[in-house]
Amino acid sequence: MQSKLSLGPVLFNWSPEQWRDFYFQVADEAPVDTVYIGEVICSKRAPLFEPVLEEVVTRLTEAGKQLIFSTLSETASAVDRRLVERTASADEFFIEANDASALEYLEGKPHAIGPHINTFNEESLEFFAENGAKIISLSPEIPKQGIKELAGFAEKLDIELEVQIYGRMGLALSARCYSARAHNRTKDTCQFICDKDLDGMVIETMEGRPFLAINGIQTMSYSCLNLAGEISELQNMGIPRYRISPHSIGTIETCKTFRDLLDGKTSPEKAVEEMKQNTIDAPFSNGFYHDKSGYDWQQA
Repeated sequence: MQSKLSLGPVLFNWSPEQWRDFYFQVADEAPVDTVYIGEVICSKRAPLFEPVLEEVVTRLTEAGKQLIFSTLSETASAVDRRLVERTASADEFFIEANDASALEYLEGKPHAIGPHINTFNEESLEFFAENGAKIISLSPEIPKQGIKELAGFAEKLDIELEVQIYGRMGLALSARCYSARAHNRTKDTCQFICDKDLDGMVIETMEGRPFLAINGIQTMSYSCLNLAGEISELQNMGIPRYRISPHSIGTIETCKTFRDLLDGKTSPEKAVEEMKQNTIDAPFSNGFYHDKSGYDWQQA
């Protein structure tokens, strides 16, 4: 069976026009099987995209993409809870839950579990499967031995596991918005300042070394996860789904490279070199997979 390539939701605050045009390009050019859309980080952003949402959905559907709507990853207010309820209750769409608050609306219905919900052991897989989950995206922090163990158990439960193979990694969520605070604003009066950082705001250590990236309430890795050299091993484990997290630079080209890699049409070494030409200004990493520091990189 051919490995399935997925494109995760845009996690950053892009303009509605850029967001729309990006998904139009995905529909026309990206060799991905599944596309996740929806606001995952901040409920204040969601209304900005509503004027263009219908045409994006239509374009992606007509292109033959499996469409999955993602819920918020954190519910800290009544507005957040209403958005989660509205998204998770939409019966006409397949839903990805990124916060436990969405699970009550999805009980008994086929759905996906996103990487923002911790699924680290067999008991978690079984719980989500009993609730109706069919796809579970694992946290990028899980090392290969953990992925291997979960893959074997997921097959028994008839669940498809998904592993993030590219993009900045989501590490933590906060009730406060660091992007707003960094510009001397509050979360409620942020004026959408996070739109200044299309791939996250880079944070440096006191010594001036880039360390993390901030996306509103989300803390992300500074480095860009790249599991090109680990694809063959993941396929041998039986992982059926591979997820790319979008960035403002090179995402379509990255999708094409990983499609070739999954199909055995290129080598990991060549794939990495190609992606170096089309990526954000950040080093690659694969440390978590190898049970090391997340920012470490082992050459393919």
